[in-house]
Amino acid sequence: MDSVAGQDVRRSLPEGLGAAIHETAEEIAALLRTDADMERRIPGAEWSVGEAAAHLALANELMAELAAGHARRYGDGTPQSLAEANERSLAEFGERTAEPLAAMIVEHADACVKALEEGAAEGTVVTPLGSMSPQELGSYLLTHMLGHGYDLARALGRVHMIDRARVGLTLPFMLTAMPRVTNPLRTSGMNARYDIRLWGGGRFGVTLVDGVLTVDPQPPARPDCTISIEPVTFLLMALGRQGQVSPIARGRILVRGRKPWLAPRFPGLFTAP
Repeated sequence: MDSVAGQDVRRSLPEGLGAAIHETAEEIAALLRTDADMERRIPGAEWSVGEAAAHLALANELMAELAAGHARRYGDGTPQSLAEANERSLAEFGERTAEPLAAMIVEHADACVKALEEGAAEGTVVTPLGSMSPQELGSYLLTHMLGHGYDLARALGRVHMIDRARVGLTLPFMLTAMPRVTNPLRTSGMNARYDIRLWGGGRFGVTLVDGVLTVDPQPPARPDCTISIEPVTFLLMALGRQGQVSPIARGRILVRGRKPWLAPRFPGLFTAP
């Protein structure tokens, strides 16, 4: 651990991230502890509630180990390899009951935050989606829990826990991951400059030059297409939980710029892992 003038200096997470991780884990645990039917299927997915909760418990444990500086290989970053790693881990882990899984989800989320705050991992860490800073790993953990927490809430008929503030805290991960999950069939030969704006704050740029995609915290000076989007809608679309037709019809996505026809192409540039 670094020290200045004899005092320990701990790496700090972005403001609010540690609390958001803990609160999200607790809210997911509360879903499971309220007479949850662990055999109910997740809408539009192959997993049951019990399987999704088991996956969250295992993923939180993985993230905590990475944050503590322990190397763990989990696929090669492609959607197919991650899906295969998920199925293997679930096959080897038999717990599907609510209370133990709820406790594990919270315990491992809190352990990850503690390790990140204490700077247990030196430099970057190798995650299932490539190398990341400790702060990006924390954002990854939150993003992953929000996606699966949303699935569990839908399956159980409860209110999900995604809100504007938490979406803002997912941006460090999202900006890191987006170039790594591009769909080469959709980006091939493409040239475009996007300005992405989240309602209430949060903005970044996506640029494609001959099919090579880069993401920048600052939007391009002369964007071809500006997409203004409601934050929860942004995250659900980014995680493959929602299409764009309904949000456009409901006014949750607004488009302007010299080439507005580029907007409908944007979601298809990426493959949600």
